Amino acid sequence: MNNTHLSDSHGREEETFEAPLVSVVDDDELMRRSIWRLLRSFGLQSKAFASAEEFLQSGRMAATGCLLLDVSMPGMDGLALQRRLADTGWMIPIIFLSARASEEEERLAVQAGAVNFLRKPVNQEVLLHAIHAALMRPNNKPGKEQ
Repeated sequence: MNNTHLSDSHGREEETFEAPLVSVVDDDELMRRSIWRLLRSFGLQSKAFASAEEFLQSGRMAATGCLLLDVSMPGMDGLALQRRLADTGWMIPIIFLSARASEEEERLAVQAGAVNFLRKPVNQEVLLHAIHAALMRPNNKPGKEQ
């Protein structure tokens, strides 16, 4: 997390912290844009990615405090990304969002450590509550991105 310094009206410097990054990985552009706007409107820092591969190549894993992840995507799907992150030591809290996932996929995601599994369309209050709960969890991040 990057910290910033602000000066008050008396010139005293105060340290403030940016909101943790919520990364959104979903192949549906409308869904990505909608979630990104919602998160920004509630003061959350957000970055959207069209694929798991784009997220992995972004260099944003270290800054990600919560990952909103679709299950069904072309290329690497959400469950494969979850496994890849775990295999390389990235324990980012993951909230799955899916319209078509099977009960088996939901079970696998939760057993592999997903902090929540929500069905699309999702109520914004339910989503925001899940994100805030995920951001309160400690992350175990390796020293370097893999």
